[in-house]
Amino acid sequence: MRTTAFALCTALFLGGCIYKIDVQQGNVVVQEQFSKVKIGMSRPEVRQLLGTPLLADPFHANRWDYYFYNEKRGREVEKHRITIHFADDKVLRIEGTAPVAIKGEERGAIEERRK
Repeated sequence: MRTTAFALCTALFLGGCIYKIDVQQGNVVVQEQFSKVKIGMSRPEVRQLLGTPLLADPFHANRWDYYFYNEKRGREVEKHRITIHFADDKVLRIEGTAPVAIKGEERGAIEERRK
């Protein structure tokens, strides 16, 4: 009985010691960039501003999706989705929002990654 109780206490204690990595996935698009995308822009102009989309679905060729997911210590900090719809290779509709800055990061670090 004592061995079982000791094993259980040890497992509970060590369970709290597991390191959870920070996970950041997708396209980092901030409000400053996103606000420059306008109806009527061409695909190359959008790519120049926002970068290559995370998802360019061949079944929905007139739609680009930009996703961003940020997780710190196993907890979701933020999630953003931007969708750009095209017609005749020009921006038809823009959906979603972008943050002013990514939480937990300096603005300069984001700019350095873009270069």
